[in-house]
Amino acid sequence: MEHRHLGRSGLKISELIYGNWLTHASQVEDERARACVRAALDAGISTFDTADTYANTAAEVVLGEALKGERRESLEIFTKVYFPTGPRGHNDTGLSRKHIRESIDASLTRLQTDYVDLYQAHRYDYATPLEETMQAFADVVHSGKALYIGVSEWNADQIRAGHQLARELGIQLVSNQPQYSMLWRVIEERVVPTSRELGVSQVVWSPVAQGILTGKYTPGTPAPEGSRARDEKGGADMIKRFLDDPVLEAVQGLQPIAEDLGLSMAQLAVAWVLSNDNVAGAIIGASRPEQISENVKATGVTLDGDVMARIDEVLGDIPETDPAKTVSPAQRLA
Repeated sequence: MEHRHLGRSGLKISELIYGNWLTHASQVEDERARACVRAALDAGISTFDTADTYANTAAEVVLGEALKGERRESLEIFTKVYFPTGPRGHNDTGLSRKHIRESIDASLTRLQTDYVDLYQAHRYDYATPLEETMQAFADVVHSGKALYIGVSEWNADQIRAGHQLARELGIQLVSNQPQYSMLWRVIEERVVPTSRELGVSQVVWSPVAQGILTGKYTPGTPAPEGSRARDEKGGADMIKRFLDDPVLEAVQGLQPIAEDLGLSMAQLAVAWVLSNDNVAGAIIGASRPEQISENVKATGVTLDGDVMARIDEVLGDIPETDPAKTVSPAQRLA
């Protein structure tokens, strides 16, 4: 497993990151979730990403249990704050000083750790002054409860403003966590160039486009039983954007490229994401331990210019590239 620096910091993370958004305490029973974490560790994955809102806090609990007993110095644990959790009182959401202070303590308790390596703003909060948010994050870092801060799905202007405030407060904003795949490239025009300039890495989610890039969905055919597209609790709404026949037909055209490289389509998709030099890591999930072993084979794969050109030719104008698609809710969820 290769490791990459996170932003312009000294922290190295595994280029594959185990994430438990749609698995732990949600779709997968605890015992199998622990087996997936064990498989990730055995494969050399040292970085784990979660959030307080995943499975309404239960995902953090399961991850904390699964990592209990591991050498903390060998792990990088990421979590996030913004979305409502628990009883959903009027202050139980957003990026106010109050919510951040209360949320970090609750997350550390659930994760059974004294600190997280990266504490992330899960979205941009239009209802809170950015200065208040960044001061609250600075308090978290200066108290030793987080080492670095990051953001998720912030646009280029928001990243620049947050990065400047972080520097003034003596802390490092080192990462952005956006959706990114062959089919969803909205960060390429503005977010990536700005992040490169500032020394901010991308830690990307959904590198296989909710499973579309595995090739298991075919045009003119209903989604397979047990697939995410059939599971309303497993992200069915998000995957629907990719289920049009023209998209699925284009994706099928990637199969010969993967075969030429001796890769599965999923491995090709992950390798493509990791080929972007602004990407520090790609977040993968799993409902079965063997899925981890399969994805790990994408590490260390180099896609040359000819392969990248073939991929672009096959996909044509199918990928979404509009930078305006990088958005946070205009109003907090209550």
